[in-house]
Amino acid sequence: MVTRPSVLHLRAGLRHFERSARTSRAAFHPPTGMSVLRPLDKQPGLNTATILLVGTEDALLQQLADSMLKEDCASELRVHLARSLPLPSSVDRPRIDLIVFVVNLHSKYSLRNVEESLRHVDATFFLGKAAFLATGAGRESHCSVHRNTVVKLAHTYRSPLFFCDLEIEGFRATMAQRLVRMLQICAGHVPGVSALNLLSLLRSSETLAPEDL
Repeated sequence: MVTRPSVLHLRAGLRHFERSARTSRAAFHPPTGMSVLRPLDKQPGLNTATILLVGTEDALLQQLADSMLKEDCASELRVHLARSLPLPSSVDRPRIDLIVFVVNLHSKYSLRNVEESLRHVDATFFLGKAAFLATGAGRESHCSVHRNTVVKLAHTYRSPLFFCDLEIEGFRATMAQRLVRMLQICAGHVPGVSALNLLSLLRSSETLAPEDL
């Protein structure tokens, strides 16, 4: 029987904690003593798959995490949320199997936040264990970040990019399903398929809609 998955928020301080998916989140204010995230600096948990969602859109990330936790998953699914990177080195965090950087195309601040956070991620994460997700493309007249800007960012880091309007429940549910599948591969829980295999597949298209994964 699979243990009930959880949403965990990584904050400044000595610990992480669990909250309801409907609880608001305090902003992340990095203190001194930061660390670069590396995919292999922690031992993998037994039958555990852990994803980190990074972005400024608290409510949307909460909703995406909640949708992911509703998916059937043979692994123990853990979803961590962070407004930005770096994380404090004092945080007792688990091994991260997949990082998803979420950019709101209606917010230049959201883009700058992701660009700054990328500086604190080890390059080996971009060998199949990182992805970008752009939301808000459905209301193009409200966009302050051009789609091509995010496409170039993902291309620079040689990582897949997904476009999905997370505010729309149906699209969000489909994206959650795809991310859970991707996470299980990145965690090594799908026999015969590695994160690099998945990356090669995803690179066949510069951008993918969720249903294409």
